[in-house]
Amino acid sequence: MVFVDLHVHTIYSGDSSITPKRLVDALHAHSFLKTVAVTDHKTMEGYYHVSKLATAYEDILILPGIEALTNQGDIIIIGTEERPPYPITPEQVIEFAEERGAIAIIPHPFRTLTSLGDYARRLKPTAIEVYNPNATPEQNEMALELAKEMNLPQVAVSDAHNIEELGKGYTKIDAAQSMEEILRAIKNGLTQPVVNPKT
Repeated sequence: MVFVDLHVHTIYSGDSSITPKRLVDALHAHSFLKTVAVTDHKTMEGYYHVSKLATAYEDILILPGIEALTNQGDIIIIGTEERPPYPITPEQVIEFAEERGAIAIIPHPFRTLTSLGDYARRLKPTAIEVYNPNATPEQNEMALELAKEMNLPQVAVSDAHNIEELGKGYTKIDAAQSMEEILRAIKNGLTQPVVNPKT
């Protein structure tokens, strides 16, 4: 079993205060959260810096990710160091991920203007964020119902933009701590979303 925060931003997103060193230090100090996906907006730069610093610690795993902005809303890709081309449609993002053995997660489906909303029903993503601490309880409930309706794996995330938010939501995944195992387990629905608002 591994505990993973699948949606974390660094200063390279432009709206986050989390430096790569601060993130690695926080993971090193954390009692059980040792795996995160760095999912900055439209860039892999944060991932490269965080993963380089994390090599000093055998128990920390940094997953490559990106929050891709499409013409309909955001989609998170995890599992490839390639950045998708822009402009891009949701369908193209999912195809891009699948072609590279990566996964595509719909983040905060009903939260903001950059969320996919009902358009998500037209897509075939890998999983749905059913808990995002920056969404309202009602928006998270709608996301949960969407995941159930589409029969998709459910994940919880922190969507951290400052270090205090790290781990407010995370996902228990029935897998070993390797990217390949984690991605396979998510695809197979071996996930359990965990809400941890006191973190």
